[in-house]
Amino acid sequence: MQLASYRSPKTVVRQSRIVGRGLFATEPIVRDEIVCVKGGHLLDKTSLERLKAVVNDADMQIADDLFLAPTTAEEFESVMMFLNHSCEPNVGVQGQIAFVAMRDVAAGEELTLDYATIDHDAEPMPCRCGASTCRRLVTGRDWQLPALQRKYEGYFAWHLQRRMRIGQ
Repeated sequence: MQLASYRSPKTVVRQSRIVGRGLFATEPIVRDEIVCVKGGHLLDKTSLERLKAVVNDADMQIADDLFLAPTTAEEFESVMMFLNHSCEPNVGVQGQIAFVAMRDVAAGEELTLDYATIDHDAEPMPCRCGASTCRRLVTGRDWQLPALQRKYEGYFAWHLQRRMRIGQ
């Protein structure tokens, strides 16, 4: 059995106007419907750093020092979810690894995620989403912004929700 992330049969991976490839709805997806579930090996931060050349951007933080990621180049493609970042996303996190539609999504729409809802350990990256509310730069600290905490309430990864509750 091959290690893989789950992507809904209502989706397809194709070229994105944002960057590289993205995940697109092939038929309507209703609010709170699961669109993908992240797969991968559990790695601590030290192991992740050693595998950075293999992992590239296929890792996802699920706890303060735990990540899901491929460990070989052969696993990279199957572990990718192809959710590009957007400052006006239509997908959010439920729990640690499930990604759901935050609103009804029409066939043909790209499924996007605000990376602020999953990462607190990410390197800054320029944003290419093109939304009118674009932050221009996405950082590992964006989850701390009160406006984003209100906007995505209920759609943050559990480890970030815990940090919000204890005020980190």
